[in-house]
Amino acid sequence: MKIKDLIEEATSLPVEERAMVIDSLLKSLNPPELEIEKKWVSVAKRRLEELRSGKVKTIQGEEVFEKIWNKFLK
Repeated sequence: MKIKDLIEEATSLPVEERAMVIDSLLKSLNPPELEIEKKWVSVAKRRLEELRSGKVKTIQGEEVFEKIWNKFLK
């Protein structure tokens, strides 16, 4: 299979599957360190629980970027 054919086939996949392919390729170039990966998973789980419990609230991306632009461009 030629690389061009492989790319065409990969780009025809649904978004979720393309993301999985990309993630796998990136990991093959830079394998994650197991201990660091475990810590990230722990942080992600804790933050998800904080969101679900209502302990923290989300902020719209537009609002965040507006605050950044106002802070640094004025």
